[in-house]
Parts: sequence; C-alpha cells; structure tokens
Amino acid sequence: MERPKRMTTRDLKLGNRMRLLRTLYFEGPLTRRDLAPATGLSTATVSNVTAELIAEGIVREAGKVDSDGGRPHILLEVDPGHALVVGVDVGETHVQVELLDLTLEPRAAARYALEAGRHDPATVIDRIAAGVGEVLGAAGGVPVLGVGVGMPGIVEYGPDGIVHAQAFGWDAVPLGRLLAERLGPLPVHVENGAMTMGQAELWFGAGKGASNAIIALIGSGVGSCVVADGALYRGAGSSAGEWGHTTMRVDGRRCRCGSRGCLEAYVGAEGVLDRFLAATGAVDLDGGEEAALERLLDDPAAADVIDETVRYLGAGLADLLNLFNPELIVIGGWAGHLLAARRLADITAATGEYALKQPFATARIAPGLLGPDAVAKGAATPVIVRFLGGA
Repeated sequence: MERPKRMTTRDLKLGNRMRLLRTLYFEGPLTRRDLAPATGLSTATVSNVTAELIAEGIVREAGKVDSDGGRPHILLEVDPGHALVVGVDVGETHVQVELLDLTLEPRAAARYALEAGRHDPATVIDRIAAGVGEVLGAAGGVPVLGVGVGMPGIVEYGPDGIVHAQAFGWDAVPLGRLLAERLGPLPVHVENGAMTMGQAELWFGAGKGASNAIIALIGSGVGSCVVADGALYRGAGSSAGEWGHTTMRVDGRRCRCGSRGCLEAYVGAEGVLDRFLAATGAVDLDGGEEAALERLLDDPAAADVIDETVRYLGAGLADLLNLFNPELIVIGGWAGHLLAARRLADITAATGEYALKQPFATARIAPGLLGPDAVAKGAATPVIVRFLGGA
C-alpha cells in the first residue's frame, strides 16, 4: 500500500492561503476578526496570510466597521482589478468574447457573427482568436490569467478540451489544444456552455446559495446544468445535462441531433421559429434569430405556437423536477430570458401541471439574473478557480 503523502510546511501555508482567499472572494468583505471563525484559522495565521495578500495586491481594504469601544475594524476584500480573465461564449449565431475583472464585471467585449453552416473549427477558432486579441487591447497592462470558452455540445473534461457538437458537425475536435496553440502563453479552459452559465448563476446570480439546482439554458438549442450538493454534476462522460435531447414526443419533429421529438425541437429558438414557419408559411428573420424570436413573442398571430412552447417547456421543467428534486430551477439563455420575461407565470403553471406535487411544491422557478452574457461570464470561472488555488 502506498503511504499517504506527508504534508509539508509549504503545503500547509498554501492550504491556509487558498482557504482564506476563497472565503474573502465568496463571502467578503470581511474583517480579520471575522475571517478567523469563517476559515477555522488562528488569528495569527489570518494576520500573516492577509498581510502577504495585501502586499501582493490581491487583497485590499474595503472600509471600516465600528467596534465595541475600540478602534474600528478594517474590512478586507479581493481586489477585483488585481487581474483580468477572458470569457468566450460560442453559440450557434455568434462568438461573444468578454474581458472581465475577478468579479466577472465586463471591461471590454467583442462580438462576431457566425453564419448558418459556417461552424467549422477553423472559422470558430479564427473568431475566438480575433475576439481575444481585440479585448486584450483594453487590459492596460493588468495581467490576464487565462481564457475560458463555453461551447454547445458535449465537452470532455480535460486539457485538450475535446468537443462533440452535432449541431456544428464536430466529432472529437480538440478545441482546447488548438486554441492553446493559437493563443500562446494564455491558459485555455473549454467547458460546456450550459455548465459555464450555471456556474456563473451559482456564484453571482439567481442560483447563489443553492445546493441543489438546475440552471436551464434556452437559446437556439437547449441544455442544462445540474447542481447536486453544491457541485456541478458532469456524469460518467461529461455529458450530463443534455436536457434538450430528452424525448418530448415519440416520432415527433426532427431535431438537429438527428433524433425525433427532442425538447429542443419544440423549445429552442430555432425550433420555435421553424414551427411558426410551418404553421404560417412565413417568418421574418430580419436582424437574425434573436430579433425574430422577440418579434414572434409579441405577435398575436404567433400566440398558438408560443402557448404550445410554454406547455412543452413546462413539461420539460417538470421532468427535471421529478428526476432531480432541485430546490431551484433558473431559466437562462437569451431565448430563456425572452420567454421568462413575458410568460414566467404561465411557464410555472405548466410545470405544475406535469410535475409531481411534492417536488413542485418545494421548488422555485426563477429567471437568470446575469443576462444573455452569462455563458461568457461563466466560461471565465474555471480560470478564477485556478487563481483561487482550487486547481
């Protein structure tokens, strides 16, 4: 039997630093007095580690709070501008690249359209590289920690970032490795887009504080992020959360994945527009898919199609409730935001019609809070986790 590795003094110091930094990042600002019970570290250790982090410019003072008769206590927080990260959202219609501070607040952004049928790896990599180059110009000498990319499809978790995206015609494309070769010294992390959006909503959005939740991504396609006991659930092959390809109707509409009756074919923006086209013989695509769906949601002629979409979405959310018993379901993605803004009460009611009573009664359905750029923001979270010492 292999002996357990002996912890060195350096290991202990790094562990203390990681614990304190993560506590300040997620729970700050806090005083040194508050940090001791929050981290389980001694007062002396807190004092030493915070002094190091302040000297390195990672932590800064964030005001004062009164004490009981003594000197005011200094609040400390992670300095959001100490370093920057890049988050990339690769969707069916666009590549969105954002330069973000450590609290995921945007500093610069670049957006490039993706034409229908132009999703080959070379084109997508060119768009990402162009966007990264553009936003890095706004860094102003502040160090950039790395690039995170949110992709549709199944992403094998690992350094090569292997992507299987049937909607793009991709089969085992090592996007992470190809981008690392293109972007030079910047570390690259590739993740499924629904997973990245889910992580962002958990950190700073509607999912904050939830231990068991589902974050649903509804855009051109449909996906989800499953959160179990506070952690993202990936499954045996990193394909957990492919909710859009659960069967809603046997022998139903053809889905982009090649199967029939998938939820995505009824709830995804592309499917909604296609169904309206089939019902009326015409659809206004001026301004692209996002503008077209927004017009459709406000068009009385599309009421039947939208009502049916709401029912299908409710049935799909009910499946998630029955399977995973989450305390919270967050509706996100650009199409999800449009639907929730207009029809959240109807979506919730439809969910209640199809779900078991107990899991429905104990869950809450809410719109995402981070807006349509949540995937790009979430894509940067693995880079920040590494900075905080978690990888």
